[in-house]
Amino acid sequence: MSFTAADVKKLREISGAGMMDCKKALDDTNGDIDAAVDFLRKKGLSAAAKKAGRVAAEGMVLAMTAGDSGVVIEVNSETDFVSKNEKFQHFVKELAELIDRQNPVDIEALKALEFQPGQTVEQALSQLIATIGENMSIRRFVRQHVPGGTVAAYVHGTGKIGVLVGVSGGNSDALKQIARNIAMHVAASNPLYISRSDVTAGAVEREKAVLSERAAASGKPANIIEKIVEGQLNKFYAEVCLLEQGFVMDPDVTVSKALAAVQPDATVVSMTRFQLGEGIEKQESDFAAEVAAQLHG
Repeated sequence: MSFTAADVKKLREISGAGMMDCKKALDDTNGDIDAAVDFLRKKGLSAAAKKAGRVAAEGMVLAMTAGDSGVVIEVNSETDFVSKNEKFQHFVKELAELIDRQNPVDIEALKALEFQPGQTVEQALSQLIATIGENMSIRRFVRQHVPGGTVAAYVHGTGKIGVLVGVSGGNSDALKQIARNIAMHVAASNPLYISRSDVTAGAVEREKAVLSERAAASGKPANIIEKIVEGQLNKFYAEVCLLEQGFVMDPDVTVSKALAAVQPDATVVSMTRFQLGEGIEKQESDFAAEVAAQLHG
């Protein structure tokens, strides 16, 4: 190797290309940085540099299953238009399938995997950015595996919300159907926890403090206040815990009872809900000013 880690860093700063792309470019040019920059430009990979600073809060969420495992993934782009692009959709689907097969531990491990012969995921992403002309990022993914059980997926709208729900207890058609219905419920109701045993002690204490203070203001005796708080805490659990929520398809029964009616020993063991762009701060843009800047740039 005729180059150092510092050379890779320098090339990344110049080109904005991914680390693996920069290493390959330096490999192919015997460590000549100028030649490596040209190499990346010829491959269209350095085009990603100009786009790397743009906020990518659109894109799509995909959830899919294969047997007793499933994957939910969010890949972001700058505009909603890209989510309708067939190349982009195909890339996201291929990524989900790759994650299910290889089970990478995180985004960096995923980017280092071979996407197709001679090309890593990171290189494929850079190429897609150059081809479509927008900044994109692989934001997050979760793989669920329930040996001998069922994993159900649900995608709401055109990739705006994606849900995975894992249910233990077999994989009968009836269990698969109720698991999918529960995934739809999760998309609609957004529970924070599966059951009350999953609620953190801190969350319970905070809720108790609020309820106690509110009840104390009523001037009722301490023993009555305690019962009021207990009753309202049960309402809190019913709001935030999946199994205690009223089932969206039959609000008269809880999700737990709806599942037990299909199979008494079945249990929800995992739940993941991704909403597109949640937590990403979108930049407010003045479209007229943007066009003017391009005309005079």
